[in-house]
Amino acid sequence: MRLYHHPMSSNARRATMTALQLGTDVELVFVDLAKGEHKKPDFLRLNPGGKVPVLEDGDFALTESHAIMQYLCDKTPGQTLYPTELRARADVNRWLFWNAAHFQSSVAILNWEHVVKRFLNLGDPDPAAVQKGEGLVRDLGKLLDDHLAGKTWISGDALTLADLAIATPLDALDRAKLPVRDFTNVMSWLGRVQALDAWKKTGM
Repeated sequence: MRLYHHPMSSNARRATMTALQLGTDVELVFVDLAKGEHKKPDFLRLNPGGKVPVLEDGDFALTESHAIMQYLCDKTPGQTLYPTELRARADVNRWLFWNAAHFQSSVAILNWEHVVKRFLNLGDPDPAAVQKGEGLVRDLGKLLDDHLAGKTWISGDALTLADLAIATPLDALDRAKLPVRDFTNVMSWLGRVQALDAWKKTGM
């Protein structure tokens, strides 16, 4: 298997973290986004959307980071990141969808305004967009903080895909000026994820 990634992509990072946490025998293929390698014909044949990550397993190419995480787990006998019991798996799925539909996209607003625009020389942050992003991230952060009260991990008593998925956008905590540092439960939980070898070996 090959996993195409870039360490600055939180989407790619959650997939690479999953592979490392599972001990999956996968070749990590660096895609140089700055050089536009994700827009070249060979890559677009794998993902016409031109984004990382992409998992290539024989003649099967899979996009979307959360789907890749699930696929890697389903190929790993005895894994515990993605529970097989119906309700436990449904709860993990609930948080994966929450991240994909709400949290990641809200963080992306602030990441775009504070990080990407500066990197691409697109001007100063838009105050209205920043205000919107801060409000969304703060509200969602409060929801997560309340949920984590008295808990070590997001779903159940053990580390799951929910933790890996939701932690990766928070890598931009300082760069994107994410307003979550006052949420003590979130910050304690994030520290536990950041202590994992899979976290330390990924990202930039």
